[in-house]
Amino acid sequence: MNGDEPGTILVAPHHFPDLNREHALADELDYELVAAADVDAFRAGLPDAEIVMVTPYARLTAEEFPIMKKCRAVIRYGMGYDNIDVGAATKAGIPVAIVPGTASEEVASHAFAMGVALARRLPTGDAAIRDFGWAGVIGYDTPVLSQLEVGVVGLGRIGQHVARMYSAVGARVRGYDPFIADGPVELGSLGSVLENSDIVSLHLPLNDDTRHLVDEDVLARMRKGTVIVNVSRGGLIDEEALAAALKSGHIAGAGIDTFSQEPVAAENALRSAPHTILTPHIAWRSNRSTGALQDGAVERARLALTGRPLIDLVN
Repeated sequence: MNGDEPGTILVAPHHFPDLNREHALADELDYELVAAADVDAFRAGLPDAEIVMVTPYARLTAEEFPIMKKCRAVIRYGMGYDNIDVGAATKAGIPVAIVPGTASEEVASHAFAMGVALARRLPTGDAAIRDFGWAGVIGYDTPVLSQLEVGVVGLGRIGQHVARMYSAVGARVRGYDPFIADGPVELGSLGSVLENSDIVSLHLPLNDDTRHLVDEDVLARMRKGTVIVNVSRGGLIDEEALAAALKSGHIAGAGIDTFSQEPVAAENALRSAPHTILTPHIAWRSNRSTGALQDGAVERARLALTGRPLIDLVN
């Protein structure tokens, strides 16, 4: 606590069932917890906040950090932090901590389920019946699971989980990760993995190097009939180009849990693209992951407020 007035812990707009853990921390350390109802309220609370707890539903840009005079730390629920200008935070002397690893199994299983469902052409079969059709030629073009060639792009915690899942059904798995020289699976170049796989599963952060990693040119070079899965960050894929490739039939399916704009814009071309499984950024959710995520964020906030070293810093 600073001075005679209780300090503030500010929580960005969220979809958690409750903030009981955060309230307990505030009560324990004699702080006031402020839960912002919307992005305007979030920004209005920044000047008085000693801890700022950020969800995917708010951004911290270079414009915000100069007004965060009391801030002792920014805590990002989860491991992705592309909605935080880390460079501006560093310039302002504000540490940014993430909460990795609380839902690795959930995200990996979501990606695996999407990939297998699309490889087996389940959405196409479902759509045929809903359109009063029948089987037609659906499914003749897909290999059995044990003959699939799967490319996992990004071999962090989640990517390695995904690789193990596909290996368990007998698929040939190859991976690409610029930071791994001796990986848990056969490694290949980025181009080779993207262009020579039946399923491409993306598990990368979003930055200047990875934005639109999968663009019109890359899609054209992929095998006809490739399935693409993205549970990482929406900006990894050029969504207009992907929708066009799906409509042309060159790409056989896409499983997308993260989008360049969330909630998804009404005009997003993927809404009308065929052979897709679209989910609203829920890959990380389960009956245990939300609590684990909040526990991790609260623990990092406690460290910052009690003067102990923060963990999982990104600056």
